[in-house]
Amino acid sequence: MIVKSLYLKVNQIWRIAATGFCFSVFGIGGLALSFVLIPFIIRTTSETELREHRVQALIQSSFHVFCRLMKFTGAIDYKITGAALLQNDRNCLIVANHPSLIDYVLIASQLKQCDCLVKSAIWRNPFMKHIVQAAGYIPNEAPDDVITICEQRFDQGNVLLVFPEGTRTTPGVESKLQRGAAQIAVRTQRDLRVVHITVMPSFLTKQKKWYQVPKTKPFFHVEIKGKIEIAPFIEQTNSPTLAARKLNRYLAEAIFPENEHQ
Repeated sequence: MIVKSLYLKVNQIWRIAATGFCFSVFGIGGLALSFVLIPFIIRTTSETELREHRVQALIQSSFHVFCRLMKFTGAIDYKITGAALLQNDRNCLIVANHPSLIDYVLIASQLKQCDCLVKSAIWRNPFMKHIVQAAGYIPNEAPDDVITICEQRFDQGNVLLVFPEGTRTTPGVESKLQRGAAQIAVRTQRDLRVVHITVMPSFLTKQKKWYQVPKTKPFFHVEIKGKIEIAPFIEQTNSPTLAARKLNRYLAEAIFPENEHQ
């Protein structure tokens, strides 16, 4: 018993160091992308759509390396079920729950092309703005402008990743969805691919710092689930607002199936 307890404590200390190392590498990699690799792509690619796709592919490769590094060092373990479904998606939204800081990284590591709604604060961040601008990410500001841009990206065959909660889940608190993803789906008439993420034990939540690691290694399971067809919701009513409201309720059950059993 004493030996096991000592092992768990040593392992926890190791994972604190491993997590710090991985995030340091992530930060250095972000600087390299912002000031070396992305400027090179910008200078050598004049066509906007091609440039954005090359930057997004670079981000995907970087995220894949980061995820593998976290797994290799023992900071976390993870499994992605149904990745082929995600990689074959075109012209749709990808919606997921948001239990941890690295949810976007895990999903985007599987997608060479992935648009994303980005908070205005990130566009003002001197280290991040070069990346989000070059990748063609969509600023989450004026709703009408967002819908128009999303429509244009879908017409190009792009996918858009959205976390309908708007922020990370608070453990033990029932999650509620904002209506943005449903509004985009209804007004652009695009289907939604559902992704469900579980983390056991919880890690990298909004309430805790990166160094507050659990006693046992966190395991992330990213499950790529079925698609929600938008047509039935639109056909039920002449009101886009009502259709989005009904879709949002259905989406909440799809993203949080565990709530049905509480």
